[in-house]
Amino acid sequence: MLLAMTTDPDPRPPRRAPAGAAVLREEVTEAIRAAVFEELATVGFARMSIEGIARRAGVGKTAVYRRWKSKLSLVVDLLSAFAVQGLPAPSTGSLYGDVRALLEVASHALRHPVASQIIPDLMVESARSPEIADAIKATLVDSQRGMASLIVRDAVARGELPPGTDAYRLLDVAVGPLYWRLVVVREKLPKGYLDVLARGAVAALRV
Repeated sequence: MLLAMTTDPDPRPPRRAPAGAAVLREEVTEAIRAAVFEELATVGFARMSIEGIARRAGVGKTAVYRRWKSKLSLVVDLLSAFAVQGLPAPSTGSLYGDVRALLEVASHALRHPVASQIIPDLMVESARSPEIADAIKATLVDSQRGMASLIVRDAVARGELPPGTDAYRLLDVAVGPLYWRLVVVREKLPKGYLDVLARGAVAALRV
């Protein structure tokens, strides 16, 4: 009886998409997202347009508007997607190793030519748009704070840091100087800079 139930065809008729419903092809969606990154890096958010995005993606404007109602909603969605993806917290077995790995990942991201153009521009726009500010907070702040909390939690469990250590201070003393150097001042990192920064961050957390 069970075998019959698992092999009999479903008696219900197959569901059909509603008449007139648009089928959103994933490859088109990804092409549009890639075009948004390029447009942001090239012209900035203020000058970015749906027309420019569509042209760069090789699609019509309708394809963009089917997915997002405006360039603001498109950028917010893009930032939110990155926040969801996230990165696993380093787990090297030592506080110094975890902090050093965190700095390596952060420096790689901040040195990317597209990111180095997009982040400062969106930080400026966030002052005018609460939606962008919230998306940036989720992408650049909340995800990093979550990672820092895990690093500090593991260090406390190993006895490397005292209970009650402020995890957010890790970002202040480690990622903060890195952001200043790469994004604001736009200078290359000297040899051994990440090692020095990691040691300084570990010492600051132990104060």
